[in-house]
Amino acid sequence: MTTRRDLLRTIAVAPALAAAATPVTKYVRFRKGAATAYGILDGETIREIRGPLFGAHKESGAQHKLADVKLLYPCEPPKILAVGLNYKTHIGDRKPPASPEIFYKPISCLLNPGDPIVIPKTALNVHYEGELVIVIGRRARNVTPDQARQVIFGVTCGIDVSERDWQNGAQKDMQWWRAKGADTFGPLGPVIVRGLDYGNLKLQTRLNGKVVQQAPTSDLLFAPPAIISWISQAVTLTPGDVIYTGTPGQTSKMKPGDVVEVEIEGIGVLRHPVAAA
Repeated sequence: MTTRRDLLRTIAVAPALAAAATPVTKYVRFRKGAATAYGILDGETIREIRGPLFGAHKESGAQHKLADVKLLYPCEPPKILAVGLNYKTHIGDRKPPASPEIFYKPISCLLNPGDPIVIPKTALNVHYEGELVIVIGRRARNVTPDQARQVIFGVTCGIDVSERDWQNGAQKDMQWWRAKGADTFGPLGPVIVRGLDYGNLKLQTRLNGKVVQQAPTSDLLFAPPAIISWISQAVTLTPGDVIYTGTPGQTSKMKPGDVVEVEIEGIGVLRHPVAAA
């Protein structure tokens, strides 16, 4: 069972890359009492900010202990997109796609750090997919890959929870509306890291403490700028949009009582227990 102490510890001690070109800043969204706010995470202290996260904001002067707040998914996305088949180790013997394979997840699937992934009553084959997630900071329409680098606000961790029978089974749906969009199927967080070189980070997924996925983000078939450029040719990206970039290796079934963790170098650990509906 995931404890609050475990969650706070893994966030507080997550390493930052010393060689980052710009100062690394960790943003969080949190609730304290009835109030919700954004802040900058500094060790085990949150420095609250005022103003829009993706616009002109400044520190308010208020500070909060990490242990005294409830962390929420770190932004409120207008939309969620995701990339399928974006690691060679996940494709297997299939032919790599010529361009990024994009699908939507509904915003109602988002899940706060530490909260349980709930397996629906009729779901029989629910899998984890640990992923690097891009957070968009500026409007992007018809941008080149070079221009796309400038619209990335930061990166975070995500789990693209997937019901494989609904996705690919004999009774599969025409679209992945529930296979990847059921409630709680979009864990996100715990922080958005800005100023991090996201091109070669170690990604690791663990199930009940055992490593089940591991790869550097340099293994992505389509890097974040290429993904953003491709999407922007048809769909305008707006501040706060998030893009799950794909999962490496193979995945397996989760069951109630399991604990799944995604750890990405420089970001931290996103940890969730799994529960039955």
